Amino acid sequence: MKAPFYSKAVPAISFCIIIILGFVIQTNTQAQDTWHSSTKDEDRPLFTEYFGPEEFAERRAKVYDEIGENSIAVIQGAPSPMGYHHFRQYNEFYYLSGIESPDAYLILDGSNRTATIYLYNRKSGREYGEGKILSFEDAELVKELSGIESVGSYSALKEHLKSHNENKQIENIYTPFSPYEGLGMTRSMARRALNDVKENPLDTRPARYENFINELKKASPDLAVNDLDPVIDELRKIKSPKELELIRRSTRLQAEVIMESMRSTEVGIKPYELEGVANYIYWTQNIQGPAYYALIHFGPDAYMNHYHGSVRAAKDGDMILMDYGAYDRYYSSDLGRMWPANGTFNPVQRELYTFYLRIYEAILKNIKIGLTPQEVMKKAVVEMDNILETTTFSKPLFKTRATEFVNSYKERSRSPRMSLGHGVGMSVHDVGDYSAPLEEGMVFVIEPQFRVPEEKIYIRLEDMIVVTKNGVEVISDYLPRDIESIEKIMQEEGLLQKFPVSIDN
Repeated sequence: MKAPFYSKAVPAISFCIIIILGFVIQTNTQAQDTWHSSTKDEDRPLFTEYFGPEEFAERRAKVYDEIGENSIAVIQGAPSPMGYHHFRQYNEFYYLSGIESPDAYLILDGSNRTATIYLYNRKSGREYGEGKILSFEDAELVKELSGIESVGSYSALKEHLKSHNENKQIENIYTPFSPYEGLGMTRSMARRALNDVKENPLDTRPARYENFINELKKASPDLAVNDLDPVIDELRKIKSPKELELIRRSTRLQAEVIMESMRSTEVGIKPYELEGVANYIYWTQNIQGPAYYALIHFGPDAYMNHYHGSVRAAKDGDMILMDYGAYDRYYSSDLGRMWPANGTFNPVQRELYTFYLRIYEAILKNIKIGLTPQEVMKKAVVEMDNILETTTFSKPLFKTRATEFVNSYKERSRSPRMSLGHGVGMSVHDVGDYSAPLEEGMVFVIEPQFRVPEEKIYIRLEDMIVVTKNGVEVISDYLPRDIESIEKIMQEEGLLQKFPVSIDN
């Protein structure tokens, strides 16, 4: 009788098992004989492992094209943080260099199309306690990692600026004329804070970007100082494939946060508990930080559309609005959803939410590549009229406010400068002109806002839209907007129910 095939393999298998067991025993013995098994001082990369140096070089090349051969561009990096905070580079500086060392400067020379980055000298004591930071002494490594052609030191920066001033071929300096964007910052929010400072009679500090412009004028008095913002803004408006990958990931992450918050919702929950759910998911996915503070509104809180820090407990019959995104390697998303605290839309909520959703989706489905926002809206308002006409409202007040809502879009559609919402990218309200025709690489949101002031009713949804070579894609579409899907998700057990924590006051 012929032996089964596996009987012949037994000796060989037994030998292999002995070898593997010996390796495991030896490995375990080695692990027991050492303090740790890791051999590298640190695993944190010194330069982004996501974008290659060629992508930053392409961006700089476009800047050279715009400023011309008789100009230089000078960009100031973010300072060292005050306090126990992670360093986070300014968007403008990171976009053109990828370098995340504090207090860096970048000069782009249009005459020879080369970049020089200026770094402070090594701070050995700080590195001893906090890990390596790229500094001037790492010049060759910096060039190898980043593709930047030259590395200068702080001590040479002013002299180099003076030499550019004396170079007869150079006539202009370009630098940002707007507040720099940092973590959780938009240009408009930065301006708001700076305007508050200007109103303070005992605080006469110039903004950091304004002070830098003044210093450039002192160092290079013969050169005209021009605004670099229009150049960078239009470059940032069109996202590369690698940028879009990060935006898509950030969007998926925010969608998971909102769905888990829906599951965890129950009457009596507080906004900061849902924020805790969101932060658990965000931080376990290694985000850089929030793109903006959590907008989690219960009941009439939502009427103040940027209200934050609420402690209101959700009541039976309240609606909840959540809008809270995070940075994934400098790129953000921006989504908004609403749901009932008790898990079921009541008749009034169902009535007004259904009307709003139909208006919202009338805009969404008319967004097409090549159209201007005005052209999109002119098509959408035709459908809005029909929606308004076919909707039965339970109160005359609701119909009045709904009519005003539709009419506001008719009025907006008369302006060729209108936008559908706002851009999203390195900033949650990203830079660039979004009244222009829709083209490949643009990313933006729509966020219509419907209000009934008399009853403090506020409805808002928000979705991420990407323009691709094949058309327009709503990349957050899988995050439910319809009533039936939202109610179904809310029947599932959430994190807060699976892992309840109670600490007596």
